[in-house]
Amino acid sequence: MNKKYFGTDGIRGTAFEKLNNQLAFRVGQAIAKKFKPERIVIGQDTRLSSDMLAYGIAYGASLAGVEVLISGVVSTPMVAYYSKINNLIGVMVTASHNPYTDNGIKIFKSGYKMLDDEELSLEPFIDEENCLVAATLGKISVTDDVDSLYRSVYKDLSIPRTHMRVSYDSANGATFKIAKRVIESITDESYQIGKEPDGLNINLSVGSTHLDAIKEAVIIHKSDIGLSFDGDGDRLLVVDGENTIYDGDMIVYVIAKYLKSIQKLKKDTVVLTQMSNPGVLKAFKELGIDVLQTPVGDKYVSDEIVKNDLTIGGENSGHIILNDLLPSGDGLFAGMYLIKVLAENNISLKDYTKEVEMYPQRMVNIKNVNKTVLSYPEIKGLLDDIKQKIGPDSLLLVRPSGTEPVIRVTISCKDSNLLDESMELIVNKIKDLGV
Repeated sequence: MNKKYFGTDGIRGTAFEKLNNQLAFRVGQAIAKKFKPERIVIGQDTRLSSDMLAYGIAYGASLAGVEVLISGVVSTPMVAYYSKINNLIGVMVTASHNPYTDNGIKIFKSGYKMLDDEELSLEPFIDEENCLVAATLGKISVTDDVDSLYRSVYKDLSIPRTHMRVSYDSANGATFKIAKRVIESITDESYQIGKEPDGLNINLSVGSTHLDAIKEAVIIHKSDIGLSFDGDGDRLLVVDGENTIYDGDMIVYVIAKYLKSIQKLKKDTVVLTQMSNPGVLKAFKELGIDVLQTPVGDKYVSDEIVKNDLTIGGENSGHIILNDLLPSGDGLFAGMYLIKVLAENNISLKDYTKEVEMYPQRMVNIKNVNKTVLSYPEIKGLLDDIKQKIGPDSLLLVRPSGTEPVIRVTISCKDSNLLDESMELIVNKIKDLGV
């Protein structure tokens, strides 16, 4: 059964249109009807529409008798952690890396995102017309507890104070305050960009989907490392002092290599997705680390980590989950862990990963085509032919996006010319047949 509201990463759409106060109210009511919680916590990013949605959800839940804690602007992992520690429903109002014109709603149960079956089971409650009104309204209150609880996590991480120069980009989003507090606590030389949200500029030419901003900051400030977060803080991409980009798979590699060296990598296994670069998969194998791969979506990575009682996993887009410590992808925490590894080993990111040979990789987003084109025999036949051509140690993934109206084509193989030829064939055929 297809989902009506939920996509790859919660409910997402155009703010004030699909994502309006009526839908927010119905989501709050649905949470109350389905889960019957005594209390929920709601966080939000810096978008213009986030207040409207957060208080719409709060009113829907409160009317049904649920106590609501409003945490204001916090990151998605902060809400997830509070949800886990207090064993309650957490709601985050955000559209992650999307522009301010979009917004979204992510729901956590005791720290973890709902899986497909749970989302499907919640949707009928969203559609219900009857309004649940409790005899006593639930109290709505503003709290700083989400922030203070999250900051306590870093006390146990034992990051040595470092002389590394750190530039970081908060994407004018949810980490603009918390990142400053945490990073300034471990180094005297830090430089922040994307730190002046105005409701309209979240992810605007900054953040993990616009790496030119952090690259420029690293050059200007002669930084050793640059950390780039997305709008809600659950992703991280990194550049080093030479402006080399390190994606989520490489960040998982660095942390997993370190954990294995101190015998703290459970079962010598990590979780990645089908999007992972064949080069990094080969490097994991040579290090003696097994890789489990899931469909794209950090909730699937998280589920695989939990089911197998593993330590770490992530997506190349930058979701990094260290499940022994935090239940959600957390860009800031992953960045601090990365600095911890480099500081303890007194080594650069380049030298710590010198054995990894990343294969050429490209992703193309095809807009304005009918997604059903992927079921056409002609497309399936072409994809089978190209899989044979690029060989077994390669990547070919063609899928409709769960968060945007596009088809994503990803190819990675050793031969860059073959990659370009294959990409052109696939993109042109999808455009021809999908109009």
